[in-house]
Amino acid sequence: MTTTTAPRLGTALARLLVLAAALLGMLLAGAAPASAHAALTGSDPGDGAVVATAPKEVGLIFSEQVAMSADSIRVLDPSGRRADTGEIINLCSGAVVKYGVALRAGLPDGTYTVAWQTVSADSHPIAGAFTFSIGAPSATSVALPEQTAGGGVVGALYGIARYLSYAGFAVLVGGGAFVLLCWPRGAGVRPVQRTVVRGWLTLTGATLAMLLLRGPYTGSGRLADVFDLAGLQAVLQTKTGAALTSRLLLLGAAALFVAVLFGAYARRTDPKERKDLAFGLGLGGTVVAAGIAGTWALAEHASTGIQPGIAMPVDILHLLAVAAWLGGLTTLLVALYRAPSVERAAVERFSRVAFVSVAALVATGLYQSWRQVGSWSALTGTRYGQLLLVKIGLMAVLVGIAWISRRWTRRLADRTASETGEEELEPDPESAEEELQEQDPQDGPDPERAAQLARQRAAVATARRKKARDADPERTGLRRSVLTEAAVAVVLLAVTTVLTSTEPGRTEEAARNGGTTAGSAAVPDRPVDIRLPFDTGGVDGEGVVRLSLDPGRTGANALHLFVERPNGKPLDVPEIKVNLTLEEKGVGPLPVAPDRIQTGHWSASGVQLPLPGEWRIQVTVRTSEIDQTTIEKNVKIG
Repeated sequence: MTTTTAPRLGTALARLLVLAAALLGMLLAGAAPASAHAALTGSDPGDGAVVATAPKEVGLIFSEQVAMSADSIRVLDPSGRRADTGEIINLCSGAVVKYGVALRAGLPDGTYTVAWQTVSADSHPIAGAFTFSIGAPSATSVALPEQTAGGGVVGALYGIARYLSYAGFAVLVGGGAFVLLCWPRGAGVRPVQRTVVRGWLTLTGATLAMLLLRGPYTGSGRLADVFDLAGLQAVLQTKTGAALTSRLLLLGAAALFVAVLFGAYARRTDPKERKDLAFGLGLGGTVVAAGIAGTWALAEHASTGIQPGIAMPVDILHLLAVAAWLGGLTTLLVALYRAPSVERAAVERFSRVAFVSVAALVATGLYQSWRQVGSWSALTGTRYGQLLLVKIGLMAVLVGIAWISRRWTRRLADRTASETGEEELEPDPESAEEELQEQDPQDGPDPERAAQLARQRAAVATARRKKARDADPERTGLRRSVLTEAAVAVVLLAVTTVLTSTEPGRTEEAARNGGTTAGSAAVPDRPVDIRLPFDTGGVDGEGVVRLSLDPGRTGANALHLFVERPNGKPLDVPEIKVNLTLEEKGVGPLPVAPDRIQTGHWSASGVQLPLPGEWRIQVTVRTSEIDQTTIEKNVKIG
């Protein structure tokens, strides 16, 4: 007869932690550090604009509210010196979120760089830079830092702390709920106690780490600034700092809840007293858990955008449902491996709790998806939407595995003592008495020896009972399916963590389309695709230039040029140049020097069209040392 030996819980949890670390590292590496809810949708002057005279101020327009500081906007002249006064001006009007900085008087002509960094209303840092020119473009010596806001070592550590805070919250809340609702006897089981306490410690440590890392995460990006007390004081005055501080205070109340649950409640034997204490713990624990969940809802995505009054309570319910399911699943996994006496009834009760949690997750998730994505195109065409699809897929896998676990639960047999042979494994009083009688009558019975024998027999009996339970195929199958659920849950939690720091699809699409500044509707993308015949008069001097400008709107565009012979085959020419002019606004000509990609194909990225209007596109084609021609066409840019 072959006995199935279950793997040790420590090994299983170690594998889960390695999987979590690896996946979280990959997701954090692939995530854009500056992803956030707010996005820059416009500026005055625009990116790449050429103005005749120096403006009095530079204004930035955002899709959502942002937190500005004294140094959030810097304007640098061609030599790299500050050209602004450092005075931030609030230019917000109605639904338009606009901030500016005043410029010094008497600025000379040349190209100026605008570098900005701020914090979105949902707590994520955002930064960027663009240029504009006074009079005419010029060379500039400005060198901007390569590291973006929220990136580097500090960004990675902050992301890990955010992941651990979610995991700790799930284990703390879900573990407590599992004991109260599903397995009251588990309050006295030491492995379950350690699991919940470790959840509390993880959440508390991660929250402290986030509080210390918050300053450099949204500011300098230097790890040494973690110990800057002035920066910490500034963080405490922000919305995120207040939320983290509130979470720490609520964790103090949660520590009292854990102490009572595993202390007074575990020792109660009177059913009525135990029931009354369970009611108080359930009520108080729900309030504390909802409060901790609220510290996320009040400071992140749910607090900004459309319908925040509905989104925040929905987000709290979503987090509580996640904790009840995944945290309860973790505690059940510990119970199955370290406390094999967990009853079938407890597993069945958790199955019902998990079903209710999944139903709540689906309902709240649908609302959150609509609110953050907004359209089918954003679901597949934005990073947020793609991550959301991954999360939905993992949820489906998790539900499928849970269905398998439910089948194992139905087959799980709570065997009686006679079925498992436990009666034969109990210490035999008569045998103990006979052994004592064998001792020298003059010495009398040895109490110490009797106690030692009793302990040995109890240990052997416990080991045999555990071995018998481990050999139960139904219980072994349940362990494996629950372990698989936990592994998928680790991945799901990692994806959710990255999702919370990613710019929502609705906002990303609005930024792509130029936003809704000045109350105007966003202009849909209309790529420019034109054909320009040319003839330089020399050998191989005839052909066609196919020009593509994508997305064909104000802001950054990708330019592609395809030079073809009259028969349609690619033609390699020595040089091709492009100039863009908006005569009605006095902008241009703006030169573009495309790079050769392959025979007959040239390309340039980041071609800036600062203003809408009728733009004249001039293409100069040179087919030899002396043969060249310039062709042009007007196109409408929205």
